[in-house]
Amino acid sequence: MSLGSSYHVGRSAPGPQPAGPLPPVRAATPLGLPLLGAALGHLVVLGLICVVFVRTYPGQWLDGLLLPRAERGGGYEQQTVLVGPSKTVLAAFGSPVLLAVLLGAVLLVGLLGRRLLAGVVGIGMVLTAVVVAGAVKSMLPRSDFQIESSTTHNSFPSGHVAAATALLLAFMLVLPGWARRWLAVPGAVGVSVIASATMIAGWHRFSDALGGVLLGVALFCLAAAALAGWRRDADPGGVTGPRGGQDSGTLWRGLIEGAVGLVVLVWALLVVGPGLDASVQRGTLVAIIAATGLTLLSVVSVVFLVRSADFVGPMHSRHRAQPEPAVNIRDGGTAQG
Repeated sequence: MSLGSSYHVGRSAPGPQPAGPLPPVRAATPLGLPLLGAALGHLVVLGLICVVFVRTYPGQWLDGLLLPRAERGGGYEQQTVLVGPSKTVLAAFGSPVLLAVLLGAVLLVGLLGRRLLAGVVGIGMVLTAVVVAGAVKSMLPRSDFQIESSTTHNSFPSGHVAAATALLLAFMLVLPGWARRWLAVPGAVGVSVIASATMIAGWHRFSDALGGVLLGVALFCLAAAALAGWRRDADPGGVTGPRGGQDSGTLWRGLIEGAVGLVVLVWALLVVGPGLDASVQRGTLVAIIAATGLTLLSVVSVVFLVRSADFVGPMHSRHRAQPEPAVNIRDGGTAQG
């Protein structure tokens, strides 16, 4: 029976019907969860290093073995020709003008790349690293075990190293993925240079430098997790984790680039190593190599974790979505919009 319409009652409207059940779609993993896990892991390791090297006899003894105190004056400044260059590096990095320029560069890159919020978060991350490192150093007591190569003065963690790590990772928030990959290794080497300079100049122990790196990386993971959560809320489908086959090519490209970076790093160590070995004591050399390796591992791992994320501000449509026109069924006619 019909009602003067071209459509019959009891029948569905004509149209293409699916040939079969749709294949299951694997949901993308939110990036915030692994970032929070990474932040928690770095904070746990930071706490363990603090407990072991600040509050136990073996930890203080190991710090003193790697960076022994000077026989004259009782300071930790190492007897090497690299003391002068190390103090020059630390004075340059500690310049308020240079820090203001670098923080301004983070904000400018974020503004140009539509990642202004990420730039603001990155600047806050650097300032937070400095404040937290200073607060921990002033409040954390250092146990006195009467170790000849140690003092009760607490310098854990290094504010210089924490600020350098956070500054490098602040650029990772405002740069696109391809630029992050090329900046990660050179930037981590730069952080290692600052960490080595603090140890050679006698400003910090090995555990202090390592604690500064872990603090900066943990703050980056928290900041990136917050940005990832905001990005998904503001623009659904924005920041997600690895996405199956589409990400396999990126994974292989990242592995190849990592292998190339590793070859370059080994070559640099072979070139710099002999001169460094002749200039510093064996314990200092071990501390520099260990700090450099752990810095590279920590920075590169979190940069690899956010390889598929882009913290660009959400795109807003210029026009509001128009409601779909109602279907008008006329007598004897067809469906019209």
